[in-house]
Amino acid sequence: MGRIGRRGMLALGATAVMARAAGAADLSRQPLIEVVVELGTTDGRHLMVPDRLRFEIGKLYKLVLRNRSPDAHYFTSDGFAASIWTRKVQLTQSGPDGRDRILAEIKGAIREIEVHPGSSAEWWFVPVQAGRFTDLRCGIRLADGSTHADHGMRGEILLE
Repeated sequence: MGRIGRRGMLALGATAVMARAAGAADLSRQPLIEVVVELGTTDGRHLMVPDRLRFEIGKLYKLVLRNRSPDAHYFTSDGFAASIWTRKVQLTQSGPDGRDRILAEIKGAIREIEVHPGSSAEWWFVPVQAGRFTDLRCGIRLADGSTHADHGMRGEILLE
């Protein structure tokens, strides 16, 4: 593949897709779109609310994953993770004043996020490839061997 190599070509291709999708705008200056998903338990059911998410190619999102339940929860979708460019993930926790404090910032490819009780994670990303992903789930196992997804904690993500 010459000097750039395969990885370089993939990175250039992703950049070109993002630039076309945003109309060749400066992606670093576009407005941030915030989407909040509550992870938790209601009446014995494990839930993600909302459980159907839609994002547009080339736009910058901050997906806030909030867990106010007494259990840890995963947010996992292999298809989604492979179709976005992650800018960063921030881990936050509510302080005594009710405001979120940033505990850590993570950069690089992210496939799954675990959110502990009383905490939140903010996943900043740009979708770069269209797709419909029905593999959104929480894979935490219960004592009986079933997962939170088996008890309703699953969903769908649409990138268009």
